[in-house]
Amino acid sequence: MRRLILLRHAKSDRPAGVADHERQLNDRGRRAAPAVGAHLAEAGIKPDLALVSTATRTQETWQAVAAALGTPEMRSHREIYEAPAERILGVIRGAPDTARTVIVVGHNPGLGDLATALAGAGPRKERTRLATEFPTAAYAVIDFDTADWSAIGPGQGRLERFVRPRDIDPDLGG
Repeated sequence: MRRLILLRHAKSDRPAGVADHERQLNDRGRRAAPAVGAHLAEAGIKPDLALVSTATRTQETWQAVAAALGTPEMRSHREIYEAPAERILGVIRGAPDTARTVIVVGHNPGLGDLATALAGAGPRKERTRLATEFPTAAYAVIDFDTADWSAIGPGQGRLERFVRPRDIDPDLGG
């Protein structure tokens, strides 16, 4: 079995004169990211490998989340930055098979599109909610009955859970 966690970066600012790639988390994002990390840790969901977009906001999100998860290996991937679902899937398929659980920290719409495409099974209500929204700092956990990452594809996963920041704490919004 393989477990994939798709995590959208936490809320960021859009200051004038700052390139999109360099945008930082805002106050809400700096509160939500560690809460998400703690929520994952409490659920016993700990990745072996993190594949993280090179954007500042995804790197900051991962650092805050990782603080609660120990020290999984992290690899930065420019290919995940603002990528469509197919490109993100290509990065995931290249993950080493020694990693049983992989987390991808990226951006919408690609990340949400990928989660929706991969989750062919699981609670219908959760899959519908996932297809409707994938807010900042939300994550989806999708399980695959396969021995290697290169074999995963659309419709093959089972949505185990979909969590938005406001599901953890209503004050986190998102």
